Amino acid sequence: MSRFQSRISEGSVYIIAEVGVNHNGLLDRALQCVDQALLCGADAVKFQTFNSKKLVTKNAQKADYQKGNTGYSGSQLDMLRQLELSHLDFVEIKRYCELRGIDFLSTPFDEESAEFLNSIQVDAFKISSGDMNNIPFLKQIDEYELPIILSTGMADMSEISESLESITKSEVFLLHCTSDYPAPIEDVNLLAIHAMQKEFRKIIGYSDHTKGIEVSIAAVAIGARIIEKHFTLDRSLPGPDHQASLEPAEFAALVKGIRTVEKSMGDGVKRCMPSEESTKIVARKSLVAGRDMWAGEQIKEQDVAIKRPGTGIPPKYYSDVIGKILLRDIKEDQLFSRADFQ
Repeated sequence: MSRFQSRISEGSVYIIAEVGVNHNGLLDRALQCVDQALLCGADAVKFQTFNSKKLVTKNAQKADYQKGNTGYSGSQLDMLRQLELSHLDFVEIKRYCELRGIDFLSTPFDEESAEFLNSIQVDAFKISSGDMNNIPFLKQIDEYELPIILSTGMADMSEISESLESITKSEVFLLHCTSDYPAPIEDVNLLAIHAMQKEFRKIIGYSDHTKGIEVSIAAVAIGARIIEKHFTLDRSLPGPDHQASLEPAEFAALVKGIRTVEKSMGDGVKRCMPSEESTKIVARKSLVAGRDMWAGEQIKEQDVAIKRPGTGIPPKYYSDVIGKILLRDIKEDQLFSRADFQ
C-alpha cells in the first residue's frame, strides 16, 4: 500500500495543493510551493509533467481562460515551453517532498512523462479531465499498478464507466470537476458526487476550480474524500492558472475549514452527545406539583404542572400520574417521583 493509499484509508479528507504550472518553469519556486503547501496543512503537492512538443501541435490555440490570463499572443506551445520543468527538476522536487514529509503527485500529459513518473515512484498518478477518456493512455498508466486519481470534468456517467472499464490493475479514485477556470457556481453540480458514489462505489473527491474556498468545504460536507485546489505563491504572477488559484493564507483557511467540517460530521448515530448532557437537565421538563398536596389525595389534572428542570418524571408519563394516590405530602413546584404515589 502506497503512502497515498494509507492516508486515504485513515479516513480524513486528503487535501491536494495543485501547484500545476504555477512555478512558472522555475525549480526554486516549485520548492517554495512545497514548503508553503506543507505549512498550510496540505497532504500532497501536485505538479504537471509534460513534454510540450508531445502535448500540443504547433498551431494549437490557447483556451479562452489562458488567453485572458496570458494575453492573446503566442500559441499554446509557446506558453507551455515557458512552464515546462525538466526530468531532473522533478527528481529534485520528489526528493524534497520526501525530505519535508509531503506526498508528491503529478499529472503526466504524454506517454514519456508517464513512464518517467513511474520510474521515480510517484505516490499516485493524477489524470486530468482532458485525458480521462484517453483509453490507450489509461491502459498504459494501469500497467504501473499505482493509485490513479481520475478527474472527470466534461464527462458524463457513460464516459466515466468506459474509462473505468479500461483500468483493471490499479485502484481508482474519482474526482468530480467542472472544467472551467474559474468554474461558474451554477455549473458546479456538487450533487453529482452522490450520483458517482452510488454508481461507481469508489472514493469520490472534488477538483475545485471555483473562486474562494466555500465550494470545497461544501463538497466535504456532502461526502468528498479528496479535495484538489489550485495553489500559488502570488496570484498576481504571470501565467495561465495563478488567477484561479489560492494564495497560502487562503489555502490554510481552506484546510482549517475542511478539518472543522470533518470533526463536525460524526458517526451518523443520533443521540444525546456528552456536551449536551448538562443542557438536557436544565432545558427538559418534568412533572411537578401544581399546588401543596397531602398524603392520601388523588392527583387530578389541575394538580400537575410541567416545568423545568428535567430531572424528574418526563412529561410523556403525564397520563400515568393522573388518578394516583399520594403516599406523602408534597409542596407546590416539587418534582413528582415514582415513590410519591401508588
